[in-house]
Amino acid sequence: MGKRIDDDLKKHLVKLVLEEGKKQTDVSREMGIPLGSLRRWVSEHRQKIQAERDGVEYLTPTEQMKRQRDMEKQIRDLQEENEILKKAMHIFSRNPQ
Repeated sequence: MGKRIDDDLKKHLVKLVLEEGKKQTDVSREMGIPLGSLRRWVSEHRQKIQAERDGVEYLTPTEQMKRQRDMEKQIRDLQEENEILKKAMHIFSRNPQ
């Protein structure tokens, strides 16, 4: 697995490509960053900018996966709670006091 790149460095590299007009291949070679990673960061940044213009919330694939996992956990918790309430309702309706 490769080295972890700081978010600030990613933003700086994207800025070099988009705002200063440097070639992705040159920035990649100078900074020792894989070209595919730099291209992905630039692409994600462009998508984010476009989403902001369109008034839509942009989520990276990692953020989408995290949000989906959170929602799936919430669904499981609610299903469990629902089952507990069904059992309680059954018990209380069977033995009126």
